[in-house]
Amino acid sequence: MGSNKHQNVVAVNDEMLDANNHVGNVEYVRLMQDVAVEHSDSVGCTRITNDLGCAWFVRAHSIEYKRPAVRGDTLVITTWIENTDLLRSTRKYIFENEEGTTIYATAETTWILVDASSGRPRRIPEELIGLFW
Repeated sequence: MGSNKHQNVVAVNDEMLDANNHVGNVEYVRLMQDVAVEHSDSVGCTRITNDLGCAWFVRAHSIEYKRPAVRGDTLVITTWIENTDLLRSTRKYIFENEEGTTIYATAETTWILVDASSGRPRRIPEELIGLFW
C-alpha cells in the first residue's frame, strides 16, 4: 500500500441525503473524486500531470456499503494508492467515523493516464508513481 495517505473530514448534511435519508450513491462518488483530487494536488501530481499534457480518467469505481451514513454523522475519508502498473493506478478509500469504530463504506477506483490532446492512454511515468510512495 502507498505510504502516502490523505484524509478529508466531512459532516453529513441534508444536501448529501437521498430519498432513504442516508448518504446517496452519487454522493459517495463525488466524495471519492474530491479526496482523490486533493491528494493528487497535495503531492504535486496535478501540476506534473498538467505539465506533461496528460489527464487522469476513471476506468472503474467499486463501492461496498457497510452501514448507512445519516444526517449528523461525520465521515473521515481516507485514500491512498494501492498499486500502480504501467497503464493504471488503483486508489483505495475507506469511509469511517471519527473514532475509527464504524466503517460506512470501502471503495476503489481504477484510474488511467491519458494524453490530453489525443485522448489515448499513456504510460504512467515513474515521477508520478513516486509521489505516492
